[in-house]
Amino acid sequence: MSDTVVVGLDVGGTSTRATALSLDGVRLGTGRAGGGNPTSHGAEPAAAELLSALRAALTDIDPTRVRAGVIGLAGAGRLLADPTGRAAFDRAWTDAGLRCPYTVHGDALVAYASGTAAPDGTVLIAGTGAIAAQVRGLRLDRTADGHGWLLGDAGSGFWLGREAVRRLLTDLDRADPPGELARRVLTELTGSSEVAARPRATVDAVVQAVTRRPPVELARLAPLVVSAAREGEPTGSALIAEAAELLAESVSRIRPAGASDPVVLGGGLLTGDTPLAAAVRAELSRRWPGAPLHGAGDGAAAAAWLAARDLPEVSDPAVLHARLVPPPA
Repeated sequence: MSDTVVVGLDVGGTSTRATALSLDGVRLGTGRAGGGNPTSHGAEPAAAELLSALRAALTDIDPTRVRAGVIGLAGAGRLLADPTGRAAFDRAWTDAGLRCPYTVHGDALVAYASGTAAPDGTVLIAGTGAIAAQVRGLRLDRTADGHGWLLGDAGSGFWLGREAVRRLLTDLDRADPPGELARRVLTELTGSSEVAARPRATVDAVVQAVTRRPPVELARLAPLVVSAAREGEPTGSALIAEAAELLAESVSRIRPAGASDPVVLGGGLLTGDTPLAAAVRAELSRRWPGAPLHGAGDGAAAAAWLAARDLPEVSDPAVLHARLVPPPA
């Protein structure tokens, strides 16, 4: 069984990670390249990054040993519906020397599989954006939110940044002295924590600083909110509590009351030691007492496990998961 190799890729907007694993859990090769999401980068550039990561992972491996592969990708449905994009990925796969089939899955499913081998459960991801998904038989069943910065992503890094700016603007409109978080946001946006003698001038400076950048860049203010909440700053703490409620509400749209199957938490805001991660865990435990809560782990390894689990020599996918997918740090 150890002669069989499976390949998994975790493809994001900023990086592409590949791993090659034997079925006895030996990591035979890894590769990393730039962002490989065809929606944000275009099909051909994304496929080039995919190929670069694959070649690095397969440096010391005979590609004919690879029996199956999975690519985890945000917007997987769009790639599968785009013949040009799928053809570019097919070429990258064969140019890497691979002749086995591969499957494309959504990144939410890969995040779920990186946290548990259970076939049914829920995944909640909060990073720049936010999405919740119900998993049935290791297939995405229903999703909630993930609607993007304009219409949704409630509780996400973007949401935290936008709401922090809104609180600052409220203070300025009222001519109230900005609180500690508001001063940090003001400094980040304008280079100074000083409020003009006429507060409306500072309001205009803040609005201009925000609107001349892409809206999604508001997510870069999220660490200020997290740090403020960690210090017990009132506005930061209130925003974290509200974000946790919004994320749990997204889960409640798709997860039945009383469900006891696992919930996997993914994304930078929920996998690290952050106040939001703690608040979300507490809120989910209150709504679904007894349901196991897991952190998402190695997405590329989870993709490799998804590729391997249907091979005829795999008799126990749960045991294989323990071999291939390391527990989250």
